[in-house]
Amino acid sequence: MWNTVNEQISQAMHFDFKHTFKRQLQNTNDLKVYEISDGTHQYLVKVGHHSQLDRFECEAHSLRLLTQESLFMVPDCITVGANIEFSFLVLEWLTFDQQPHTSWQTMGNHLASLHLKHQQAMFGFDDDNFLGLTVQPNQWHKKWDVFFAEERIGWQLQLLEEKGIVLTDKEYLIGLVKDLLHSHATKPSLLHGNFWRGNIGFINTVPSIYDPASYYGDREVDIAMSELFGPLPDDFYTAYNHLYPLAAGYEKRKRIYQLYPILNNANIYAGHYLVEAKQQIEQLIK
Repeated sequence: MWNTVNEQISQAMHFDFKHTFKRQLQNTNDLKVYEISDGTHQYLVKVGHHSQLDRFECEAHSLRLLTQESLFMVPDCITVGANIEFSFLVLEWLTFDQQPHTSWQTMGNHLASLHLKHQQAMFGFDDDNFLGLTVQPNQWHKKWDVFFAEERIGWQLQLLEEKGIVLTDKEYLIGLVKDLLHSHATKPSLLHGNFWRGNIGFINTVPSIYDPASYYGDREVDIAMSELFGPLPDDFYTAYNHLYPLAAGYEKRKRIYQLYPILNNANIYAGHYLVEAKQQIEQLIK
């Protein structure tokens, strides 16, 4: 496989690349991540089973779109490829600043600037993509409440039911989410889609984002996600709200939006995420 990786980097970068250094950074059941270098040029390489080629291609597409539309430092996609057994994604190597950081105000400004662009008239995306390991359907919808209820919450519940796990009456919860979001007037914004501490950082104080699951949706989805696993510093939210104040009722909608990644984790990892998803659903129904 590594000969194929070297060859495709060489073709993409227009010089002869052959790695002389390789260091594994991450190893999970579905993904291995490496740093490789020829002594001059460094790259990040994600490696998965051949079946994950679509996932890598979707990530590359989102990264290119965020590079085009945002002020963030986004890693360039060098190449995507596969052989008979493996697939891989090669990204620009970025060296992140040490935390804690003092540039959270700029991070908030950059996200608000991205969300303020309302160039798309409908909610969805040109293609389905992935949130982590899970397929993320993105069929275009005119109504946000219908999109989020069906393409996000309903989809996750369906995947759980296919595993024999029923957390609630699926159709009832889909209808409830539609009702709760129906009066919320929002315009489609390009979202990062998986915006939390693990997917953001700073490079020479410039805010950076990576590992996206992008689509056009309510910008509050990114804000809700940023608060789920421990909120970002106050400077981030103050700056964001100064440029693009959140609408009334956000705190109630936040619970709905946070249910989606919780359900996704329940689908992937089960365990305590199933308990958390059940509790979140019960709170919404109340």
